[in-house]
Amino acid sequence: MKIILSPNPYRDKGMVAVREAEQILKSVGVETALCLPFRPDHLNELPRDLHLKDIHTELKNADMIICFGGDGTILHSARFARSANIPILGVNMGSVGFMAELEVSELPMLRRLAEGKYTTESRMMLEMRVLRGERTIFRDTALNDVVISNGAVARVIDVAVFGDKVKIMEYSGDGVIVCTPTGSTAYSMSAGGPIVEPTAENIIITPICAHDLLTKSCVLGKERTVAVKVGHLSHKSAYLSADGGRAFRLSGGDIVEMRCASQKLNLVRMTGRSFYELLNQKLGRN
Repeated sequence: MKIILSPNPYRDKGMVAVREAEQILKSVGVETALCLPFRPDHLNELPRDLHLKDIHTELKNADMIICFGGDGTILHSARFARSANIPILGVNMGSVGFMAELEVSELPMLRRLAEGKYTTESRMMLEMRVLRGERTIFRDTALNDVVISNGAVARVIDVAVFGDKVKIMEYSGDGVIVCTPTGSTAYSMSAGGPIVEPTAENIIITPICAHDLLTKSCVLGKERTVAVKVGHLSHKSAYLSADGGRAFRLSGGDIVEMRCASQKLNLVRMTGRSFYELLNQKLGRN
């Protein structure tokens, strides 16, 4: 068994957690490869004895990725797991960590991986494309959400949202979030959207600060195709981001089309904690 260890150097200071995980896995005969999920700003500040490998090369014969960080780091590493069609296990080193399975204190549980004592849980994703006229000018895939917003400019933008070409809502506001159940506890929840069980398969539409009393979140079936049309922008601006990634600038009249992706992401499960137990723990109700 070969596992890629993918730490966020800004979260795992000094790579303490990933070193412990490496020792635990090697003690039970698991081959490991240490690969960063992204290139940090100051690579020379990393411990000099780290033997870093190229993640694209190591993915060719890897069985799993273990990611060390918050939900943002897991989303970043999930792109690699998805491309290689292997599961990912998250170790929480952030403030919330809804997608992480283990806390740092639970690293000894990693020994179970060598014995196959784990399950995987599939999560739906969204595939997205931007249409400008008849041309597709941008594509991406999201595990959490696709966000269309006015960026940092305090001016409302006009959006119209459609489900299978039927208008669902039209309003002026700061934008719109289209998310999966996995992403329902992220930005969508903060914007007033519903919490949906992450293993469900729905498309959730949540307006961002709609200037309209009657515009509310909607939960659609996974078979729907959602389209968001950006209105005339004039001196305004609109941006698109998938899973908090790099923003893509939109023009007035652009249509962002989203549907359930054919591919799913598999998350490793080991603790047996339920989603509701995790929800109460992370939101500070216990």
